[in-house]
Order: sequence, then structure tokens, then C-alpha cells
Amino acid sequence: MKLQTKLAHTVGELLKAEGLTISAAESCTGGLLLSTLTDISGSSAYVMGGVVTYSNEAKQQLVNVQEATLIEHGAVSEATAREMVVGVCQLFDTDLGISITGIAGPGGGTPEKPVGLVYIGIQYREQIAVRRFVWDGNRIENKIHSVNMALEMIQAFVTQSS
Repeated sequence: MKLQTKLAHTVGELLKAEGLTISAAESCTGGLLLSTLTDISGSSAYVMGGVVTYSNEAKQQLVNVQEATLIEHGAVSEATAREMVVGVCQLFDTDLGISITGIAGPGGGTPEKPVGLVYIGIQYREQIAVRRFVWDGNRIENKIHSVNMALEMIQAFVTQSS
């Protein structure tokens, strides 16, 4: 399992060509998405910033995830991913945002929320979508799967909306 660096380059070129900016709120990926995007020379033209919101407190303080959402749905949920992506777009005033929250493993899973469960949220202008995934890799593989899927989602959203 490898990061799709070619896709990161393609996404960067697409964002640059469309004049779009991006930000990210990452939990289980720990900043790997933005690290991958900023590995591309010239990424300062479109990457505005991001936050690693690993704790519930960080989710609340940095990207305005509501305490009630965390209590009712948990940190790893569609509702939390949705609030994270809206909050990060507001924080950095970007055209596009990504949120990633999940259980990378090897511990932390439950029957309802197994190891490898990840929610990826995307906001592009007024559109918001959250997708649910369950990866079956180890911790690093689950992080890489999540970043690769986030890149695919960015490409799909921007391409379909152009």
C-alpha cells in the first residue's frame, strides 16, 4: 500500500487550474493528507492550512464540532465528519475542505465501530458529502487508504463540478 503521489500531483494541478483553495481537518490520519499535498512543489497556491483534531477537545475548539454531536454520535461518525469539514472551511475560508475521522487501529474498535472505520467529509462550495469506509489494513495502511480516498474524492468533486 502506497500513497498515491501521482494523484496528489494531479489534484494539485486541478486545484491550481481551477483557482481553488483547500484546507483539511484530520484526526486518524494525523496530517498525512496535507503532508501529501504539500509534498508537491507549488502547493502554497492552493493549500491554505489544516488542523490535526485528534482529541474531542481539539475537534470542538478548532473546527466547532458540537459537544452534543460527540456525545450522541461519537468522534468517529458521519455527523462529526460533517461538522469537521464545515468548521475547517470556515476556519481557513477555503473553497474546498476535507475531514477525516476514524479508527486506525490496532486498538479502539468495537463491534459497532470496528478498527478501520473511517468517515471522510468533503465540502466544495455549497455541496457537502460524507462517505463511510471500513479498511482492513494495519494502522499505517488504514491511514494511507484514507488519504488516497480523500484525494480521489477531491478529484471527483472538482471534476464533476467544473
